[in-house]
Amino acid sequence: QVQLVESGGGLVQPGGSLRLSCTASGSIFSINAMGWSRQAPGKQRELVAAFTSGGMTNYADSVKGRFTISRDNAKNTVSLQMNNLKREDTAVYYCNAQGYAGTIVPEIFSAWGQGTQVTVSS
Repeated sequence: QVQLVESGGGLVQPGGSLRLSCTASGSIFSINAMGWSRQAPGKQRELVAAFTSGGMTNYADSVKGRFTISRDNAKNTVSLQMNNLKREDTAVYYCNAQGYAGTIVPEIFSAWGQGTQVTVSS
């Protein structure tokens, strides 16, 4: 079983910065894709930024130029540096990872973290 633990959320003023981190643990054989999504109150969950299985990065248009995703494959960690935060960035941010895991025969997994709250307010 794969578990994702997020950290780094909090309250920040407009224009401020936050850094989110997510670490995957368990019987992981490989992680092919890893990234962040968010869900604001009353809205659907949306992709924010992610590394694809092909090794490319995807960003939502609304965060391009402000957010940067990075990854440490050796530590099964993905981070999201968020700069110039806006009120509309307020949401619960979720980490997601997909890959292969298992103690005997690797099987496909897709796991989500429990989420971390980011609030942008003055």
